[in-house]
Amino acid sequence: MMRSRVHVVGVGMIPFVKPGKHRPYTEMGSDAASLALKDAGIDYADVQQAYVGYVYGDSTSGQAALYKIGLTGIPVINVNNNCSTGSTALFLARQAVQSGAAECVLALGFEEMAPGALQNVYADRPAPLGRFVEAANEADTVEAPMAIKLFGAAGAEYQQKYGAKLETFAKVTTKARRHAEHNERAIFRKPVTVEEVLASPKMYGPLTRLQCCPPTCGAAAAVVCSEAFAKKHNLNVDIVIRAQAMTTDFPSTFGKSMIKVVGQDLTAKAAAQVYAESGVGPEDVDVVELHDCFTANEIISYEGLQLAPEGGAEKLIEDGDNTYGGRVVTNPSGGLLSKGHPLGATGLAQCAELVWQLRGQAGKRQVDNPRLGLQHNLGLGGACVVTLYERV
Repeated sequence: MMRSRVHVVGVGMIPFVKPGKHRPYTEMGSDAASLALKDAGIDYADVQQAYVGYVYGDSTSGQAALYKIGLTGIPVINVNNNCSTGSTALFLARQAVQSGAAECVLALGFEEMAPGALQNVYADRPAPLGRFVEAANEADTVEAPMAIKLFGAAGAEYQQKYGAKLETFAKVTTKARRHAEHNERAIFRKPVTVEEVLASPKMYGPLTRLQCCPPTCGAAAAVVCSEAFAKKHNLNVDIVIRAQAMTTDFPSTFGKSMIKVVGQDLTAKAAAQVYAESGVGPEDVDVVELHDCFTANEIISYEGLQLAPEGGAEKLIEDGDNTYGGRVVTNPSGGLLSKGHPLGATGLAQCAELVWQLRGQAGKRQVDNPRLGLQHNLGLGGACVVTLYERV
């Protein structure tokens, strides 16, 4: 249980771009951190610890990025947790403040990615996702890029189990593009039709190319602090982390269900912990940023987060209850499908979007008067972080 309030007093994010069009991670990371500090209204000298996340980079890349904005001698801890790296850095930063170990902490995430599907970097040692790949190959021997095969197989299982239509998967992408149209930091802002999504090259199971998030480069950051620190420095205390939970894999992950292989049980357990800790139910949430690396995962995650009952994600989508005018606006940023997915930065970009939404600073994509925002960030391997933000 959280013993004291942890405030998010500053957030920053640079526009995400395609590989080859990016600047070095040292520049992207320092820019995002500087934006978060400016948003908070403090100097880097006020920060007592920093947690820096990235997946593709050498050790102490976090220091290399932060040294560009200051050499203050504080602990800089480098974090790598696959696609949930950014929110893992935030999880650790929040813990440091909540425990009293530090009063003001910076969480930073950045990534320089290569074009194309994700690949193992090291061929001379066991692959961390070996058990996941084995599970996918047991289900189907067809060759495909690792992540596409895993989430595509989960989508196919969902179809077989609940009869979800191909059009329903495609509508996740069309919704993401509509939302991203007004997000200047997103890569894909041009609306697409269901027909265009389904006509794009087929990848695996129900997934087509336009249902897969692109590899991206970028950075995002957040500053969290105690209530006492915020009052001492006259900072904005409107946004608090009401509850947060992180889970890793269970025995059920490696059963016969590809839906569970890609983390539904991690999502469900983390969400249940957040709802129990906060006393808030899924029906109270106004806006959500969830991990839509593939359309299949958005559909699966609706149910893991209890935003829809088991087998009910299709109805949520068909009824328009996942967008403006519906029950809960999901991925107003455009999500990973439109905004892009620089692995180390994604979780902190989600944090930034929810903070802007709760403050009323999201411009044309602003959700109407939100009070509670829910964040879901998933990484195979595996780790899931669910965070509930509140405007107080």
